Amino acid sequence: MSEPRRALPQWARDASLGIFVHWGAYSVPAWAEPTGALGAVPDDEWFAHNAYAEWYANTIRIDGSPAARHHAREYGGAPYADFLDAWRAEAYDPTEWARLFRAVGADYVVPTTKHHDGIALWDAPGAGELSTVARGPRRDLIAPLAEAVRAEGIRFGVYYSGGLDWAVTDLPPHRSSDDVSRLRPTDAAYNEYAHRHVADLIERYLPDVVWNDIDWPDAGKLPGPHSIDSLLAHYRRVVPDGIVNDRWGVDVWDYRTSEYDAHTQHETDPGWEHCRGLGFSFGYNRVEDESLTLSPRELARLYADVVSRGGRLLLNVGPTAAGEIPAVQRRTLEGVAGWMRHVKPMTIGRRTLAADELEVTDAAWWRAWATADGVVVVVDRPEASVRVRDGRPVTMVPLPD
Repeated sequence: MSEPRRALPQWARDASLGIFVHWGAYSVPAWAEPTGALGAVPDDEWFAHNAYAEWYANTIRIDGSPAARHHAREYGGAPYADFLDAWRAEAYDPTEWARLFRAVGADYVVPTTKHHDGIALWDAPGAGELSTVARGPRRDLIAPLAEAVRAEGIRFGVYYSGGLDWAVTDLPPHRSSDDVSRLRPTDAAYNEYAHRHVADLIERYLPDVVWNDIDWPDAGKLPGPHSIDSLLAHYRRVVPDGIVNDRWGVDVWDYRTSEYDAHTQHETDPGWEHCRGLGFSFGYNRVEDESLTLSPRELARLYADVVSRGGRLLLNVGPTAAGEIPAVQRRTLEGVAGWMRHVKPMTIGRRTLAADELEVTDAAWWRAWATADGVVVVVDRPEASVRVRDGRPVTMVPLPD
């Protein structure tokens, strides 16, 4: 097991739930083939049958893919950039979002500021027409969310795709994980561009989390004024208790991440974080109905599992292009909110338990962790019974119906 460079700040050790927000021009077509979870679908099938709606711009470029056929049928093969112009965000209410996230018990919120399609959701330096300020919504979508989230007492972070930017490259589509590693911008010009973006996000929003994705241009891995090291050294000076994830391609991380069924080997590192959507996609996928979306009970079970093993859950919400939280996602979030309000205070100062520290009977499924006040056990059946080896007090919490 590798060790992070520094201990996580107390807020991150106590946090157990983050909200990811994937919102972009891909929310206009809002379509992906719901094939399954990342890591559970073979790599040679995943990319042509990608379940991530936010990868639409890549998937439609793969000849013969269901997404390519859908795009030709519904949009006549129009360029992806047309979706930015069609994006209006006319129902966007960041205050309402923030209140919903607080009701669910979110400790932090991390929106996508620029995904792989290269479109910035704020007035990013040098982005030109590739921003929601220049086109589409014609406004900064990040600043009002940062303000609304912090007004609810929730910490605010930023996601940035440093490893991929399909708008600044003329490379073939990604058809495999190997392609993702090979077919990405690595040059000094793109590194400076991405560096300026993240530096600007840091200056504007002082984010509690900087969540980079995929990798970072190789030119930035070398010493210099536009290096990763200089960028993160500045970040840690201005946000001393800020944290960064592990997707930079070099060892600069504060914590490890897993995603659906991928990178689960990281789930033993201190302060690890598991990210996933309520369905198989992060971006809104209109195909995903209730049968493909976690129920409140399934979400509670997932949360208890992650917490019991020392992790944090970064749960994604994918708004519609208009800016509404889809009803199928809202049903789950509102349905679990009361249960989360009851359980979350019992996660502060938690630690994992060894298997021989307790015995649970009359339960088909359960998870447990220790706190300063005793042991918390989440069970699938209220009639379950628990015996703790050293006699500490036990709090039993049934999963919601």
